[in-house]
Parts: sequence; structure tokens; C-alpha cells
Amino acid sequence: MGQQEVYDFLKRRKARWFTAKEISAELQVSIGSITNCLKKLRKSRSLQYRSTGNRNQYEYKFKY
Repeated sequence: MGQQEVYDFLKRRKARWFTAKEISAELQVSIGSITNCLKKLRKSRSLQYRSTGNRNQYEYKFKY
């Protein structure tokens, strides 16, 4: 499981915001792997993210 799979998943669903838990369930990959990939994608500024209001929980969306 790599960043490209997460990136492609978000790219295919451009109009919607997803939490790491939702992405994990859709791709059937552990939450830890997804969180790690999302962290790297955030650093590269490849996606949008916003806080959900819950402690340390974010939603992610394809940026371009």
C-alpha cells in the first residue's frame, strides 16, 4: 500500500471529503498505513485537508 493508491482513491472521488477511517474501510487497509500515507501527502501539498472539530481528526479531499 502506497501513497499513490490513496492519491488515486481521492482523485476518483473529487467532490467528497473523507476521513482516514473511511479511506481505510474503502481500500481495506489498516488505519496506520492510511494515516502514514496521508501525512506524507499533506507534506507534499497534494491534497486539501481540514479539521473535523474532533481532536486530531481531519478530512481529506483531492486538491487539483
